[in-house]
Amino acid sequence: MKQKFDIITSSCVPLPLENIDTDQIIPSRYLKATDKKGFGDNLFRDWRYNEDGSARQDFVLNDPSYGGCILVAGKNFGCGSSREHAAWAIAGYGFRVVISSFFADIHKNNELNNFVLPVAVSEKFLKELFDCIDGDHQTQVRVDLPRQTVTNLATGHGEHFEINGYKKHCLTNGLDDIDYLLENKDKIEAWEQSNK
Repeated sequence: MKQKFDIITSSCVPLPLENIDTDQIIPSRYLKATDKKGFGDNLFRDWRYNEDGSARQDFVLNDPSYGGCILVAGKNFGCGSSREHAAWAIAGYGFRVVISSFFADIHKNNELNNFVLPVAVSEKFLKELFDCIDGDHQTQVRVDLPRQTVTNLATGHGEHFEINGYKKHCLTNGLDDIDYLLENKDKIEAWEQSNK
């Protein structure tokens, strides 16, 4: 799942619901696994499938007219429990970016740790995105991590988004926390030697 970020341009999958919690993202019955593999298959499981396992045709992930690696979700995305499995499921499904007007803090960090970029935008910009995607399922959005901008290519409107400098460095270079430490091993050892 480690992938370098730069500029991503993609169509979007809209989920205009507020307060989507981590139990809706990945139901608790799937939390026994400790390996990230396969979690994408159960992303939004109870919304995607009927009890008999058949796909719900009215759910957006089962609608072939939508696609892309950007999920656009309503306000307060990732609230509820702190399960990292929710971020595993989002990444495992293939989403690289989640756009919302507000993210629960722990879930936001879990996404960043799993190479999914959470982009917080204004309510006005989020509504415009939902409206454009509703009108044209192939609406393209450009997310520029180096410049920290998100642009609705259908209207040309864009916004700046915030990201922690350390996490930006890690995403830009495809590094997790351990990779970052290894990248700075010489500096760490030099500091240890100078402080003996």
